[in-house]
Order: sequence, then structure tokens, then C-alpha cells
Amino acid sequence: MIDSAVPVVEFRDVSYAYGGRVVVDRVSLRLDRGESLALVGRSGAGKSTLLKLINRMLLPDRGAVLVDGRDTRDWDAILLRRRTGYVLQSIGLFPHLSIEDNVGIVPRLEGWDAARRRARSWELLELVGLTPSEVASRWPHELSGGQQQRVGVARALAVAPPVLLMDEPFGALDAQTRSAMQDLLIEVLQAEGKTVMLITHSVEEAVYLSDRIVVMTARPARIREIVTVPFGHPREQSLHETHEFGELRSHVRDLVMKEYAAQAQQATRQS
Repeated sequence: MIDSAVPVVEFRDVSYAYGGRVVVDRVSLRLDRGESLALVGRSGAGKSTLLKLINRMLLPDRGAVLVDGRDTRDWDAILLRRRTGYVLQSIGLFPHLSIEDNVGIVPRLEGWDAARRRARSWELLELVGLTPSEVASRWPHELSGGQQQRVGVARALAVAPPVLLMDEPFGALDAQTRSAMQDLLIEVLQAEGKTVMLITHSVEEAVYLSDRIVVMTARPARIREIVTVPFGHPREQSLHETHEFGELRSHVRDLVMKEYAAQAQQATRQS
């Protein structure tokens, strides 16, 4: 049994380099059980690299990444990845599989029988606001972008992974659909009790969805500041209109913009 006091994910003085360039530099960070944590910062700052270090798509050059108190180097890579649901901006549904089979792909790899896969797929489609009888047998190209993203969330939850990694999951959606997906995510996380690490370029989204916001520096990625979000759960869209929300949004945005300015100054000095 896992000690609830042990972080779900912990970075201990982690560095990672690619092509001779340091991408992540001396990062120490913990993600506690049931917490939603957002990573914000300029593009190319190494945020996605942090997610890949969690599920062992990459291994650190220095320090250690621990999942449930165990170094990712000691995890079986496949078992680790099945404990970490992954939701991408590009969604990545398999075009040759039905919606039901897309959601059930990991349960199939886990050896679940057809009846159990179908029951779980339909349960999750309903959880993410889709009508299983209407969409289960359809193909991905027959759904809208928002519907496809809902299927992507359902697929990530299929085998009840304790950790959900989300890399700009709603970045390609229009504003109205994005807002609906944010509310859906809040509902799903409460229902499933997940721990989440979210990458977003929207400061507004980071404040609305997370318990803490980690502002990353320009490459190499270091932690500039960790901002605690003081709002409780559940949250509603009306929160955006409050003075407290606006102040926190402005503070985080100022931190991010300072990193853009620092990167521009660095580029000027190098030119």
C-alpha cells in the first residue's frame, strides 16, 4: 500500500540535456496526491520534457524522477506508462478504430475481455458528456474537435491511472468549446479523484484549473516561482469575474511576460 504522504511525482534536482544543450536544469518539484498542478512559460521552455520524464519516455541526466516514491529508472516502462494517462493537444485517436475501441485500447492491452472493455468505454463516454449509443460505433473523423478531445480524455482514464498528464489538451479548441472542456475536466477529476500535471499557455486556464502554478523560465527550464491558487473546489465560470481571480491572473501573467522579455534580451546579446 502506498503511503498517502509520499508524493505521486517528485523531481529531485533533475537536469536533462539534448543535442548538447541543457533543456531542464536542476528542477526540484513535488506533485501531491489529488493535486492539480499547472506548468506555464514560454514555448520551447522544456515543459513537455518534464512530462516525458515522468512516464519514462526520457531519463534524467542528473537527479531522479520518482513516481509513488520509486525512481522511474526502476519502473518497468510499460507499467509506468499505464499508470499515467496522457492527453495531448493533437488528441491522437486511431483513425482505423471506432470510438469505443479507441477508449478501450489500453484495457485491451491489459487483457480485459470484450464485455468489460465495452462497459468501461461506455461508462467513460458518458462521464465526458457523450452519448455512448450515438458515438461508440462512429469513427474519429465523424466527430467534432471538441468531441474528439472528450474521447481523448476518456481514453486516458480507461484503466484508472492515478496520474493524468495533460499537454496543452485544449489549445486547438475554440473559446466556447475550451471553456466547456475546462468545466468538464473539473467534474471528471472530482469524480475520478485524479492527480494532474497540466501544461497550458493560457494563464486564465492555469488559474481556473489548478491548485498550484509553476512558472518556468526560458530554456533551460528552471522554476521561476510556484504560485498557490487559493480557490476551493468545485469551481464555476463565475470565478473568472472576481477581483481575486483577476489579481492572481495578472500576477502570473507578469511572471510569464518577464520570461519572454528575458529571452528576447538574451537573443539580442547573442546576435
